[in-house]
Amino acid sequence: MIYFDNSATTRCADEAVDIMKKCLQEDFGNPSSLHSMGAKGKDYLKESRETIAGILKVQPKEIYFTSGGTEGNNLAIKGGAAAKKRRGNHIITTKIEHASVLNPVKALEKEGFEVTYLGTDEYGVISLDELKAALREDTILVSIMMVNNEIGAIQPIEEASKIIKGFNKDILFHVDSIQSFGKMKILPKKMGIDMLTVSGHKIHGPKGSGFIYINESIYNIMVPQILGGGHERGMRSGTENVPAIAALGVASKKAYDTLDENRNHMYAMRHRLIEGVSAIDGVSVNGHLDEQNAPHIVSVSIKGNRTRAQVILNALQDNYDIFVSAGSACSSNKPAISETLKSIGLEKDLLERTIRFSFCPENTLEEVDTAVKALQELVPMMTL
Repeated sequence: MIYFDNSATTRCADEAVDIMKKCLQEDFGNPSSLHSMGAKGKDYLKESRETIAGILKVQPKEIYFTSGGTEGNNLAIKGGAAAKKRRGNHIITTKIEHASVLNPVKALEKEGFEVTYLGTDEYGVISLDELKAALREDTILVSIMMVNNEIGAIQPIEEASKIIKGFNKDILFHVDSIQSFGKMKILPKKMGIDMLTVSGHKIHGPKGSGFIYINESIYNIMVPQILGGGHERGMRSGTENVPAIAALGVASKKAYDTLDENRNHMYAMRHRLIEGVSAIDGVSVNGHLDEQNAPHIVSVSIKGNRTRAQVILNALQDNYDIFVSAGSACSSNKPAISETLKSIGLEKDLLERTIRFSFCPENTLEEVDTAVKALQELVPMMTL
């Protein structure tokens, strides 16, 4: 089996599984309990919080654990908008955001907020000039993903922040970092990010784990979206998922201990795949072909009457035991035309004929070669 759908989810690392098992069966106390078993649970939270804070070079108290990217993005968007609604009602985001950003934004739009959706160039990158022109006196929140989950486009986050904060330092800047954490160095304070969201199962942690970084300067104004017993400094109530949080810390440390090695390996696989598939008639690659793109994602479009994404996906799975994606698995199983592919101006005929390969450090160059060979065999048969 060759698994090239790591942007949808990753295999949970052995170290993460081991610590989860220990927390589930041995150190299973509620971290809010006052006895020694509770203290052990609290220690796991403290260790993971400090590990993640060290990676991002922020304060541990600025890290809040969530159930994953969707919850984190909802907290950032809805909580941030509620925090600033007395000052204005204008929000800026992009057309290529994940549904866990776009849908909360659309919900706010129905409540009366005004939203500007930025487009992209042919590589999936926003225009800083368009961002600058979109800013208004009543703009209160900007949300831009760091790496697009479908084609791997990297957005100019630090440059965008300078424009936003230069216009008005009180505008909140949220960054969805779900596809970039573990793949690149991220320093929220240096980059001018107020809120940053991460999901654990994209970095070999467990599903149902994640965190949001919230700059301490806005802690007092942020409006929590889950109320209860005041866990996570009141920002996210509910008994903490200690096993998942402990595993998230372990997975985060592992990712950043070998960051450069992993990036080089994934870029090598990316370049090998692009070189191989580009030589096949009717096959094209979307986004930047060089290292201006993220290392782990390759978006491939295939011309032909019988090359719909689902057909290619099924053929690769059934005939070669290769698993890829027809788009963003996080959006549900319902087929939909990708806003990202439309935004980059992909010709209409290819919108439903695009598949995504996404790597992790565990993949190999030999697996890439096998995938290229499979497409070399499949594509000519499907384009007759």
